[in-house]
Amino acid sequence: MKPYTFLDHTADVLFEANGKTLDEMFQNAALALQESQFELKTISSKKKKTIKMGDKNAEMLLFHFLQELIFLKDAERFAANGCKVNIKEIGAGKGFSLTAACTGDTLDLSRQKTKVDAKAITLHQFSVKKEKGIWRARVIVDI
Repeated sequence: MKPYTFLDHTADVLFEANGKTLDEMFQNAALALQESQFELKTISSKKKKTIKMGDKNAEMLLFHFLQELIFLKDAERFAANGCKVNIKEIGAGKGFSLTAACTGDTLDLSRQKTKVDAKAITLHQFSVKKEKGIWRARVIVDI
């Protein structure tokens, strides 16, 4: 199983992220988002950012998590090269909480090789599903 796969899309970036656990799928979705924007090997691990959030369902939690990574890039110039994600179910039907420890560096175009500039995550075709024991997310990134 590949952690993520980029698919053809006419105008934006489309990827599917997979994981044996919800945590792993979120981590792979974060990597795919960052890989769409940067050559990950050009980002060092000098800084850390912690993201904490919650939502009623896993789908919207992933949406907001990926949006937060874009916000950190745009507002704080933080380019992540990986995130260790921990998701806990708050209670039956009450939602999920997420804590992500992300590593990376300050965005510096003289050191990092960029690809496209992600503007937002779209809800068009956005999905999170568990199929045959594997968590899968489908994400379109507006560029």
